[in-house]
Amino acid sequence: MSQFNHSLETNRLILRPYNKEDYLHWLTQFNNRMPSQHKYDDGKIDMSICTIDWFEKLVHNHQRMASEDKVYVFGIFRKEDHVHLGTVDFSTIMRDEFQWARCGYTIHNHFWSQGYGKESVKGAIRLAFEKLHYHRIEAHINLDNTPSIKLAESVGMRFECVRKGFIFEFDEWTDNLIYFINSK
Repeated sequence: MSQFNHSLETNRLILRPYNKEDYLHWLTQFNNRMPSQHKYDDGKIDMSICTIDWFEKLVHNHQRMASEDKVYVFGIFRKEDHVHLGTVDFSTIMRDEFQWARCGYTIHNHFWSQGYGKESVKGAIRLAFEKLHYHRIEAHINLDNTPSIKLAESVGMRFECVRKGFIFEFDEWTDNLIYFINSK
């Protein structure tokens, strides 16, 4: 399996694949999360199963999925102190003549409203176009997830449509807003 190692630096952040040495930074910030702030924020979660061995398997799985061109997962780290802020990922939907992916993003809730989401997603999209060679990137967003809608719009994504009954969550098929951006 080839090692996936694309990374990117922005003004304040480093986006890169996780490695086993990230475990304590990663775990600390999950443990520092505040209680859930809204429906789409997990808030504090039980991290008791997340041992170092568990994390190493997670990192290995990320590497495997990247080597298969399925999913690329980037940890978001603050440059100045290497604090783990969250994750951005790209899932390949289709290659061939489409070069099409879905983007997901999560910032720990105790780092919200500091511009980290916008900076990391904007940088990650640039990386996805330049190094992963996607042409189209979509964000699939719940209709009432206003923070995610604002983030998608702030990085230049445009609303395309509503996909009805698009994803099974909350024990039902739910609609999603589709936001997209194409490479130049």
